[in-house]
Amino acid sequence: MIAYQIRKATVKLASLFIACLFSMASFAAIDVYDFDSVQQEAQYRGLIEELRCPKCQNQNLAGSDAPIAQDLKQKTYDLIKDGRSDGEIRAYMQERYGDFISYKPPVRPSTWILWFFPPLLLIVLLVGWFWQSKRRQLVASGESGVAVDNQVKALSAAEKAELDRLLSRANNDDKDDTISLGGKK
Repeated sequence: MIAYQIRKATVKLASLFIACLFSMASFAAIDVYDFDSVQQEAQYRGLIEELRCPKCQNQNLAGSDAPIAQDLKQKTYDLIKDGRSDGEIRAYMQERYGDFISYKPPVRPSTWILWFFPPLLLIVLLVGWFWQSKRRQLVASGESGVAVDNQVKALSAAEKAELDRLLSRANNDDKDDTISLGGKK
């Protein structure tokens, strides 16, 4: 009887725990904004996807739950309700948060490196790669003007004597290693 009551209490406690876990999802922040038209809602969705959260850095406003992102979403909503255009809202945000707020910063001298360096680097790398492969083809075909010496010269008597001495020493070292290990050759 006691075992039954313990099991019943355990099931109730587990059910309560599971219910608490599922109720946590109800505390998640859900933005509910009332728009006058479908165009306003589309404008809002487009802007919060395009604007970057200043705190999260690589996350847009739509995906961020940071307090500053919530404030910026509310401000974006207020500006849309006031009838502001996308350009005016972007200008407002950039005036307050700088070029960082946008995933598409304007082209100006301070952002030239962002806009022009990657394509220039790609072009330089492609030109270098084509030049290197062309040079290798020319060297391989012998049309490059680079003389490749294909003739083998005979060793002088002194070089031959030195080579023989080195080879005999290497052979003796191999024999010594084999003998010291107890092996036979």
